[in-house]
Amino acid sequence: MGEYNIAIVGATGLVGQEFIRVLVQRSFPMKSIRLLASDRSAGRKMTVNQQEHEVMETAAESFEGIDIALFSAGAEISRYFAPLAAQAGAVVIDNSAAWRMEPNVPLVVPEVNPEDIEWHSGIIANPNCSTIQMVVALYPLHKVNPIKRIVASTYQSVSGTGSAAMEELNTQSKQVLEGQATIPHVYPHQIAFNVLPEIDVFLDDGYTREEWKMEQETRKIMHAGEIAVSATCVRVPVYIGHSEAVWVEFSSPMMPDDAERILVEAPGVKILDDNAISLYPHPWMAANTDDVFVGRIRRDTSHPNGLVMWIVADNLRKGAALNAIQIAEEMVQRDWIKPREVAK
Repeated sequence: MGEYNIAIVGATGLVGQEFIRVLVQRSFPMKSIRLLASDRSAGRKMTVNQQEHEVMETAAESFEGIDIALFSAGAEISRYFAPLAAQAGAVVIDNSAAWRMEPNVPLVVPEVNPEDIEWHSGIIANPNCSTIQMVVALYPLHKVNPIKRIVASTYQSVSGTGSAAMEELNTQSKQVLEGQATIPHVYPHQIAFNVLPEIDVFLDDGYTREEWKMEQETRKIMHAGEIAVSATCVRVPVYIGHSEAVWVEFSSPMMPDDAERILVEAPGVKILDDNAISLYPHPWMAANTDDVFVGRIRRDTSHPNGLVMWIVADNLRKGAALNAIQIAEEMVQRDWIKPREVAK
């Protein structure tokens, strides 16, 4: 197996930093790494594998000699630079929403549709964080008993918005506890000790774009355009880790024990489900881990073919950086990418 020249666009952001950690922790075969960001971060020093690297401003020529470019710098940056990186010969794995619903761009969760990687044309899209953890948990069940309908309510951490949101939660929490007034900047309302049913912008039908993403991306990833999906996405005062309450209607009845037996064997899934000892997933324990955790699997008393479950994952890892690097690992393992010469 060869070694690969890696570029990270948005290297100083939360997901960019997680890219670095995951690459090192999983011993990805790196020949070189190039850290890219905006002009504001250019010149900053970051450590990778005990070696110091200088962050460079992202430019058209940044991708010369690069094999794999990991993007997490927002949709606008991805729309401009991802095609340039692909033209330079890199395979782009993009964490933004820019390319996800483009018909000629694979949208991939390796536990679900790794074969889609093969038909990329230089760009592969990483799905939305809340979509990733849901399909990892539901797809193994769908293969056994096709899903007809999904209703999801999400409880999403502030790290999904970025480091400024995490700092705002920290600041506001101190202010509230000290009896001071808060002034929101990142969110439209105070996030400390509060929940906000608004993630991304509102659309004309009353849903938010985040909710629309879950609907559309689930169908594309699972190759199941007939599944009905409805979501309500809520921002909660949690630093890391997204949680989801999910109602699933199958084609025929499925017992909770049967679902658990399937999920115990499913890749990337870990079951935590014992009511007697209050064993269930929660974001505090899921932070800094790689699995998608599932618990509270039970019958949906409102539908004979339904189950309800609780799904939790670290949104910065499996919901972003880890999933992208697993896509790169699939390309390497399946010999779908060849390393080039050393990056300049």
